[in-house]
Amino acid sequence: MTRGHLYKAIIGDSIELPCKVKDLGSYVLLWRRGTSVLTAANLMVTRDPRFKLVEGYNLQIANVKIQDAGDYICQIGDNESRDQVHTLEILVPPTIRVVPQNRQITARKGSTVTLECKASGNPVPAIYWHKKDAFSGSSHLSESPTLLLERVDRHHAGVYQCTADNGVREAVHVDIEVTVLSPPDITVEKTWVHASEGFDIDLVCIVHGDVNSEMLWYQNSFLLDPTDRRSMYSRGDKYTLNIRNFQQSDFGNYSCVADNALGRTKKYIEVSGRPGPAAFLSPAYSNYLDRYNLTYTIESIPPLDEIKLLYRKLMVGIAESSMNETYQHPGSWEDTILVPTLTRSDPTHFIMSHVIRGLSPNSVYEVMIQARNVHGWNEISDIHQFYTRNFELTPNELEFVMSSISNSGHRKPFSQPASMKMLLTCFITFIAVSFSLARC
Repeated sequence: MTRGHLYKAIIGDSIELPCKVKDLGSYVLLWRRGTSVLTAANLMVTRDPRFKLVEGYNLQIANVKIQDAGDYICQIGDNESRDQVHTLEILVPPTIRVVPQNRQITARKGSTVTLECKASGNPVPAIYWHKKDAFSGSSHLSESPTLLLERVDRHHAGVYQCTADNGVREAVHVDIEVTVLSPPDITVEKTWVHASEGFDIDLVCIVHGDVNSEMLWYQNSFLLDPTDRRSMYSRGDKYTLNIRNFQQSDFGNYSCVADNALGRTKKYIEVSGRPGPAAFLSPAYSNYLDRYNLTYTIESIPPLDEIKLLYRKLMVGIAESSMNETYQHPGSWEDTILVPTLTRSDPTHFIMSHVIRGLSPNSVYEVMIQARNVHGWNEISDIHQFYTRNFELTPNELEFVMSSISNSGHRKPFSQPASMKMLLTCFITFIAVSFSLARC
């Protein structure tokens, strides 16, 4: 007789357990399961129609069930214990039971949410949690039957998917939708909006989470109602206040206020005719030793009347305490008033250039811009840092060196890693050597 083996069958499938016998003679072959006799010779003893003999004495079990698992013995009744024992294991695809059973859960902001996913099957399934996102796809969260969400806010809302997989047929998935109740959460597209008489503007507030919130619009604390020039509408979570044929009386501070059963939230938008802050377009390095072509753009519908340009030189030195420590010491600001030459880049922006002359070679400078139109001065721009060319450096070499220090601070000691400090030290040494050669 052949040796016994472990056989595996997926529930619902059929399995054949072999029993090959030579020279059986007058002996009778039995199939037993425990004390129960299934077959004797060619006679089926069991009444279960799923069992039958095929190809001689092989035992076939159709539509296997969980209770069919166990040991099956092919035996010859000759008292010599020549039994062949096959072990049958039933594989069961995974199934899932989730809590809550209705697959929906609602929680207040700040509370703790517990999601449970109980899986069964053979082998024991592994469990995975993901959060589904229509834009970025699913994000893996956990491999535990329980998923704990603490101090929930609107970012926790969404669909969570529990997956159970044991390698038997396909993995199974169940979705649970989590809703978080909270006061309205508002963001604005722009906190500052440029406007001018005769133009149309849109003020936009976005409500996150609860799109059923009631939205109110205010100007300087006065509640606004629709008029022939003013309308309010919403699309999804985006609420818009549209003002047509803008007038002088429309300037001011606006606010959007959202209410729901859990609270009220307010966000502010300033509408002004003053210019927007300057945005710099010119590269950080100059192709010249003693001048720099500064190019910038400013948002303004009315013409610009005046430009204030402030620039200063930064002195780069080596700290006495360590040759690897560098610092920048700012000089005094040079203040220049410009009458702008205006070129429109679009209906609401001007683009301008100015050449700053009389600069020192091998130097680092920083510049700021402020502009005025009929409505007043804008906020001063962020600092823009630029560099003048060295006597010996080509523009490409200058770009390489200057890009290495472009992330340095404006008004406090450098805090770069040691490699950056060494590069700065080499750069300063190179400048000093260049000046020495220039004097020769």
